[in-house]
Amino acid sequence: MIRLRVLGILPDTEGSSVSVAGVPSLSSPSSGLSISDQVIPELDITYFFTRNVAAELILGVTSHHISGNGALTGLDIGKAWLLPPTLTLQYHFTDFGALKPYIGAGINYTAFFNQSAANTSLAGLAVTDLRISNQFGAAVQFGFDYMLDRHWGLNFDVKKLWLRPEYSATVNNAIAVTGRANIDPWLVSGGVTYKF
Repeated sequence: MIRLRVLGILPDTEGSSVSVAGVPSLSSPSSGLSISDQVIPELDITYFFTRNVAAELILGVTSHHISGNGALTGLDIGKAWLLPPTLTLQYHFTDFGALKPYIGAGINYTAFFNQSAANTSLAGLAVTDLRISNQFGAAVQFGFDYMLDRHWGLNFDVKKLWLRPEYSATVNNAIAVTGRANIDPWLVSGGVTYKF
């Protein structure tokens, strides 16, 4: 089975930490991170081992803008591209006719690339370097296919990823900033299913 979907990525950054060397007034809990939502196309491939048990590989690439909040509100931190392949093991329920609900759980590995600092000034502060570590995380999902005929159907899917990479940055080429970015996104998608 393959699916082509429109995917909304909704980060939940609550609990992200910021530590600004020598400037406690700008550090957590007075400040945190904000990461932009995004909408992208997404492809997934599902292989059925039995009528009910399958594995799904989710493929997509996305970019996100990072900014500060709290004491750092208005500070443009930078942006990064994410490659987050996710593999889940699913159980498909088959007793509801054309409606085929499923649940799943698995693992995500997110690689961050094309990371770039904003280099824009706010009150004399500018982020001049940004590095985000690649990260493994857990994933859960639920969704359903509604089959229109033997091969074609419609799909709706929701996933939750736990993604909390460490990051480091430099402000004004001199001040070290470190912390953890609690991205923890919800992935909400809908699209078209084709079953072979």
